[in-house]
Amino acid sequence: MTNNRSGRGKSRRNTATTTPVQGNQHKKTMQVKKERELEQSRVGAGNRMLRAGTESKSGNMDNSDRKMRGDERKSRPFSDDERSNDRRNQEASNRSRSNAERSDLPVQKNDEAVIDIIGMNHDGEGVGRVEGFTLFVPGALPGEKVRVKVLKTKKQYGYAKLLDIAQSSPDRIAAPCAIYDQCGGCQIQHMSYEAQLGWKRQHVVDVLERIGKLSVATDGEADTAKASDSAMNDGGLNADSMSVHLRRVHGVVVHPTLGMSEPWRYRNKAQVPIGVTEGGLVGGFYARGSHRIVDMNTCLIQDERNDEVVARVKEIGRMLGISAYNEETGRGLLRHVVVKTAFRTGEMMLVLVTNGRDIPHADAWIGSIREHIPHVASICQNVNTKRTNVIFGDETRVLWGRDVIYDYIGNVQFAISARSFYQVNPVQTEVLYSKTVEYAGLTGKETVIDAYCGIGTISLFLAQHADQVYGVEIVKEAIDDARSNALLNEMSNVKFEVGASEDVIPAWKEQGITADVIVVDPPRKGCDPRLLDTILEMKPERVVYVSCNPSTLARDLRILEDGGYNTVEVQPVDMFPHTVHVEAVVVIYRDEKH
Repeated sequence: MTNNRSGRGKSRRNTATTTPVQGNQHKKTMQVKKERELEQSRVGAGNRMLRAGTESKSGNMDNSDRKMRGDERKSRPFSDDERSNDRRNQEASNRSRSNAERSDLPVQKNDEAVIDIIGMNHDGEGVGRVEGFTLFVPGALPGEKVRVKVLKTKKQYGYAKLLDIAQSSPDRIAAPCAIYDQCGGCQIQHMSYEAQLGWKRQHVVDVLERIGKLSVATDGEADTAKASDSAMNDGGLNADSMSVHLRRVHGVVVHPTLGMSEPWRYRNKAQVPIGVTEGGLVGGFYARGSHRIVDMNTCLIQDERNDEVVARVKEIGRMLGISAYNEETGRGLLRHVVVKTAFRTGEMMLVLVTNGRDIPHADAWIGSIREHIPHVASICQNVNTKRTNVIFGDETRVLWGRDVIYDYIGNVQFAISARSFYQVNPVQTEVLYSKTVEYAGLTGKETVIDAYCGIGTISLFLAQHADQVYGVEIVKEAIDDARSNALLNEMSNVKFEVGASEDVIPAWKEQGITADVIVVDPPRKGCDPRLLDTILEMKPERVVYVSCNPSTLARDLRILEDGGYNTVEVQPVDMFPHTVHVEAVVVIYRDEKH
């Protein structure tokens, strides 16, 4: 996710080798380091239609040259001036070589071209080619013919601006947001929601095949697998063995993306940066590619109540002459306005993030908020005096009301504090967690370990269906919240511990605690390599992987596959409609041969 998952350590993984694991898994994980860099190149997510490489370094000396120059330098140390001149000459030489290479490209900066868009990368940019040269075009959709202007070129790919659409995709719609082109919070509002869901599933399929080297069942094979699954289940065969058998025959089943019936106004949290213009205090979003704050009164993916509170706070701030924080000078008071809304209970929390403890006219501010927005149950202040773009500081205090608000996911109640993580789309969170419980296959007799447990959201869901659940999380404050939530729901069959999963889980094993099921819900960077080693050593019957990044998911699945596990089913879930982000829940079984 794009959203901070501080409770889970989430700010919320690329081509793995297929050599079977031998001995220590660290050797395996070291082999896939290059894949993290490859995925970040923006080249690899184009519907299996494109494979554009990343820019390589040019003009390097060969080994003999390098050795000869090294011998020469041993004879006499260079002076500082000589080193500086040598470095400048080398940089100029490299620039010259680079420019010479780019002059051979089929297009140059500022050229215009008409191209066919044949895919879309993981950033939501259309992908086209000019004489084999790849161009990324924000705003273009697969199947379109467009006229573009080249903005930037590299050795093997470039970026272009969409000028005209000669032939439009049937999936194109008019983005309903008036500031869509300026904002950047949503990337694919110009694509129909049905097409968004299809693209997100295909993106998951692509990375599983390209990065994870997994065989994915076609739609027809998936239907056959479902029918076989039902028939074999009726015959009384073991469900795990049956699923692994079907995987071997048909491949990994990737289901259609689970979307929302109403994919707007789904966010329960707003984090709005505050700035100042000639007209006074403003708050909204950063303009694309800048730190300039553009004022905004409504966001179509935010709950309307969040918009209302933010607007009221700005209005009161202007009236009281509150200064906005200036990140260049480090001066000014109000940095961010954070609003949290509990969808089930209707309670709201307002957090004023300030550059200092003193708030002028605090009583007037609080009184006006309480008068105009009666649903606000908590008004807090977070103090952040650091020169940083991190939103929250270390100190939080209550200005009025409670220190938490309460909400439900399913029938589990959660206390939400100013800094605790809570999923921003509660409707789809229930869908995601219900699928996690389903894939865990619990009968009430199992022991489950929840790695990256955060404030215990998944753990408490699992505890309703398991004999015992153990949750581990490296963030102490999150574990404090998890324990409080367990008490709040009177659940005694769940235990939480602070620490790194790869350290705590082996310690549990030494105490005689072994897991039938391990659930992982890591940040975007994926599972820590040592955690994957720990899973392979503990050998649970099944692993359920909840992913917020398909690329690192695929990388980690390859490691588990090589360690004796079989990926069987993948369920994409659309937690963030109109953005390029997609979550997925995966069930993985241990192969009986291992």
